[in-house]
Amino acid sequence: MALMPVADALSAILNGAKPLPEEMVALDSAHHRVLARDVAARRTQPPQAMSAMDGYAVRASDATDVTARLKVIGEVAAGRPFERTVGAGEAVRIFTGGVIPDGADAVIIQEDTAIDGDFITITEAAAKGRHIRAAGVDFREGDVLLVKGSRLTDRALSLAAGMNYPELAVHRRPKVAVLATGDELVMPGTVPGPGQIVYSNGYALRALARAEGAETIDLGIATDTVAATTAGIRRARDAAPDILITIGGASVGDHDLVKRSLESEGLAMAFWRIAMRPGKPMMHGHLGAMRVIGLPGNPVSSYVCAFLFLVPLIRALSGCSTIHHAKETAVLGRDVPANDQREDYLRARLEQRTDGALIATPVSHQDSSLLGNLAAARALVIRPPLAPAAAQGSTCDILRLPE
Repeated sequence: MALMPVADALSAILNGAKPLPEEMVALDSAHHRVLARDVAARRTQPPQAMSAMDGYAVRASDATDVTARLKVIGEVAAGRPFERTVGAGEAVRIFTGGVIPDGADAVIIQEDTAIDGDFITITEAAAKGRHIRAAGVDFREGDVLLVKGSRLTDRALSLAAGMNYPELAVHRRPKVAVLATGDELVMPGTVPGPGQIVYSNGYALRALARAEGAETIDLGIATDTVAATTAGIRRARDAAPDILITIGGASVGDHDLVKRSLESEGLAMAFWRIAMRPGKPMMHGHLGAMRVIGLPGNPVSSYVCAFLFLVPLIRALSGCSTIHHAKETAVLGRDVPANDQREDYLRARLEQRTDGALIATPVSHQDSSLLGNLAAARALVIRPPLAPAAAQGSTCDILRLPE
């Protein structure tokens, strides 16, 4: 089977990926969820003109002269409006958030007044509208302030509450199951035996999926037998995830059993092997309603493929309006050699010059097993197939990695 270009592989993975059904969730459970509907304000904020400061509500025409002496006829606190109208020569003590009384059109802050019994003398002239929050200055009933497809931030939740929504319609979270394979893998905290390594890939992949709003299911590690691998795949089917991620066993060795086991379970293969580095042996298909992405076993290959392909798929199923990673332009911090026929994703450090330019410096060793360099990287430098050598200081395209 020929190597598939990266763009074609991503298109195949996203083919038919539609937002999952919507559900209503309380605000406290809606953080980082994706809106399934536009959200329009149910009220005007503020509903009436309110004071922005502690002071006195007055008629501006009565308070243009710093010698003006006004009679205090009452008090307004937040939530306790004043029932009378402010007349000529009158003032009302008002606190922040208090409704501006009828007749008043300015607020003099308390620091600009001198109190003498039931009277105040102003020391700073008033101006019409000063220190007043007009009705609807924040938003008005019917204003659409949160749009379908946006991921809810902490600030968006506050806004939704202010618009009088106790719950919101969001898309169901995609469920991502992760199954690792390999006799050589042992869990963190154990002492590896001869030829064994500590399992690390799943921790990054599940964290990456959760950061995109997915729920994750850890299916553990299957040993290198068809029976164990098939049992892991069947556990995945029982858990009914939207996406099954397998790690390792997708290459061509005698012990790479994932492809064989998936096909024996009925996988409809979309592609196997991509024209990219790292991550060439990645595969994708469907097992019933479950989408399957078979990732390479090397940790860097596994992570880069998940970042490039799994993240957009989660976003598509989540109903996000933004699915694809945004490319940025940077300046190379070191020379890079000519590329072969595979699209290359170089792990790179990232810094910003004083003139604002981004400097992307590929790490010195790009081996797909090096976790230290992956952890140190802040971006991927994209090298197209057959790209010529590029010198330090030339421009390049990058994708920022999650922080």
